[in-house]
Amino acid sequence: MTTTPAATVPTRIQQNILARSERRLLNWICPRLPHWVTPDQLTALGFAGAVLVAAGYMLSWIESEWLALSLVGYVVNWFGDSLDGSLARWRRIERPSYGYFLDHSVDAVGTLLMIGAIGASPYMRFDVALMAVIGYFLLSIHTFLAAKVVGEFRLSYMAGGPTELRLMLMAMTVAMPLVGGHKVLGSSFSAFDLFALVVASILVTLFVVQSLATANMLRKRGV
Repeated sequence: MTTTPAATVPTRIQQNILARSERRLLNWICPRLPHWVTPDQLTALGFAGAVLVAAGYMLSWIESEWLALSLVGYVVNWFGDSLDGSLARWRRIERPSYGYFLDHSVDAVGTLLMIGAIGASPYMRFDVALMAVIGYFLLSIHTFLAAKVVGEFRLSYMAGGPTELRLMLMAMTVAMPLVGGHKVLGSSFSAFDLFALVVASILVTLFVVQSLATANMLRKRGV
């Protein structure tokens, strides 16, 4: 009999650099949240953070100081996105199928909104930003497929996870007004375009390598 996330909760694998410190922080926050705060509200808060991130990048056309709004948005996004599932598990009120579907659906829209907005800012080309989104979504697809066929939900790759990605994007955002969006090396790309292309290449490579490895493992198992 085949299993799905609705029938079996996949084993969470999280080996990113900040995983232990982040878990201690989340475990400290959960019991201190007011009782009226719910996981669904935190999911909505995380998405609101993504909207703030996008707004900051778009408004940076007017003034670079608006990028501070994006930095605040990343913090709000982390708080909501990291705590919704953590709070449900802490209170033992998990709804695995509903939570799995809602959380990752909202995350997908939020990711597209945030990274797409970077491409709509003065610092990065939109097509380049979409390449980074495609790489991220490909790796996400592998994660969701592996959760079904292997029973493992991997939250990190190469010692990096969502929190490290947010910190990287925050560092890039701080650098934006300092470096600017001008073209470099005689190309039609800014420094941030080149950075995003490298990240996109790494994500696509990880997707290919991980997919081949999983397919080979399943073939050997004869399943």
